[in-house]
Amino acid sequence: MKTVQEMHNIVAELCSFIINNCDEDFFVHYSCVSEKDINRSKNVIKEYVPELFDSHEDVHIFELTELTETFIENLKKAASDLENSHDYSCVMNLTVMLDEAMEKILNHEFEQFIGMDYTTVLNTNRETTGVGLLPRCFCAWERKHRLSHCYNRMDNFLSNFLLMENSILGELVDIHHFLEPEIFPNFKANNSIKVAATPLRLEPDFVFEKCDNGKMYYYEIKYNEETNDKNNNLIWSKIVAAAKNNSDIMVFPEGISNSETVDFIQGKIRALSKEEQANLPGLIILPSLCKGNDNTATILGRDGEILFRQKKQNPVRWMMSGVPYLENITPSRVINILHYEGIGRFAILICKDFLTTKYMEQLMRCFKLTMIIVPSFSTGSYDFQQSFDICAHDDCNVVWINSCAAIEPGKESNFKNIGYVRKRISRFDDESQKLCAMPICKGAFEGKCDHSCIFFEEIRGV
Repeated sequence: MKTVQEMHNIVAELCSFIINNCDEDFFVHYSCVSEKDINRSKNVIKEYVPELFDSHEDVHIFELTELTETFIENLKKAASDLENSHDYSCVMNLTVMLDEAMEKILNHEFEQFIGMDYTTVLNTNRETTGVGLLPRCFCAWERKHRLSHCYNRMDNFLSNFLLMENSILGELVDIHHFLEPEIFPNFKANNSIKVAATPLRLEPDFVFEKCDNGKMYYYEIKYNEETNDKNNNLIWSKIVAAAKNNSDIMVFPEGISNSETVDFIQGKIRALSKEEQANLPGLIILPSLCKGNDNTATILGRDGEILFRQKKQNPVRWMMSGVPYLENITPSRVINILHYEGIGRFAILICKDFLTTKYMEQLMRCFKLTMIIVPSFSTGSYDFQQSFDICAHDDCNVVWINSCAAIEPGKESNFKNIGYVRKRISRFDDESQKLCAMPICKGAFEGKCDHSCIFFEEIRGV
């Protein structure tokens, strides 16, 4: 509907006005706004759009059919007049009221997005306003006023709109996927998701090929294609094991893939009946494939269809014989954000993307991420553990899985654990549940791998 689109654009314009004209002190003061000031704003706003309030002077929650052209025109006039008079408090109050009034309509927008291949934002004026708007999913472990004690920002005061500022996003391109409720069928009843993760195997079945372009040293991955069937059957066995454990998400490490993996796994899934497919994890994050200038993870649904592909953005430096070689990838600058009611918003950051703190924080704070999944191929866990705490500070859980194939002689002490799940817990929970480790098997240090390792963890609401 045209009026709904215009409503989103008005909210974006109001948010932009406040962001561009008010400093952090304004948000500090507004966090303690008085009832007298709110009532003053109500009286001003009612002169333009009395429909925004019900008979009890509370904000009216709109139905789709109630957004008339007359209301929209009057609201535009109110926004323009308040901005021109520099009544920042009244503009802010109007924005917060509209956020509340749009609750049902945003729920409808969310339902419309479900099942689409992808979406961008609700408002069409993102380029001119510098902000993007989407329906904001609830998260079972996110605090209601997330980080309002730490960050003084406009979106601290919005509950139903997800506000994304271009100034935070920078040059990145965001693509959004709103997942169907059925993808995690037990979430509503259990208020939790089950995650399966595997380091897969000790044998890398690829080599680092050293290269020199005259300006820098870099490396490329060359796979041993002779072992494709063996390795792909191992990947499939882990998906089957995850299904038997009723896991919702299956996570593999970085790079332990081959050119036939996606087709092989799709073929296995499509050979199953619908009833058998229903038992598979709703999200299957296959091991990423290094090919050409890309390091790409393919994400499948339980029906075998490709939901999306996520490329690694930040190349890692790998030391070989004491000389640093750079991973030969070209950043696409595209980040996929998944939305699910009850889980919030989550993304897949491949190894170095998570360790690149500026990049990770940029995504976490722009999209208010509530979970990050990190497939890795790394010589240790220490740096990842340091970043876990940054995420915990922002109510963002982390699933990290490494590969035993990354073990190097002399660095065995870095591999006490091959994966972790960092969770936000309540103050009443056992502290040991905050960081759940996935211990490496003893055989990994003896060159023995029976390919049996798979770990299961549950992430619950708080």
